[in-house]
Amino acid sequence: MIGTAGGRAKCDWLTNELGFDGVIDYRAEDVGARLAALCPDGIDVFFDNVGGIVLNEVLARLRINARIVLCGSISRYNDRTPAAGPANYFNLTVKRGRMQGFIVLDYAARFPEAIAALAGWLAEGRLKQKEDVAIGLENAPRTLTRLFTGDNFGKQLLRIDDPPLARVG
Repeated sequence: MIGTAGGRAKCDWLTNELGFDGVIDYRAEDVGARLAALCPDGIDVFFDNVGGIVLNEVLARLRINARIVLCGSISRYNDRTPAAGPANYFNLTVKRGRMQGFIVLDYAARFPEAIAALAGWLAEGRLKQKEDVAIGLENAPRTLTRLFTGDNFGKQLLRIDDPPLARVG
């Protein structure tokens, strides 16, 4: 399994803590060259939260019957004008690949099952998580911005402090 992240610390976490076979620092490395080196026989499955250059480079390296799951496109959320589609999309035809969107709400009926399985894996240490928690409602705008700059390290959360207790009498 190959992962992508922005920055050495995040890449190290993927390999050292999560056991990824390889990692690409999309901020410091040539994504296409690293994919070619790490996946010399091509790519079977790609789960995409980012879109943009990484998706385009993956499309160029698909194996026959490859599958791409589109779950997000954060690289384009702030685009003021629509971006052109990926240049390498025709490879889906050549490689008989499939690209499909994924929305977790489509599986709402299975949430209890998923929560039980995920909680069990977390308790067993088979699933690891990393949270980046900011505190205070006043930090909400800056915390949201961290998602788009890549300054967060893990799931970005904002904890709102409890309001002070009202005085009686």
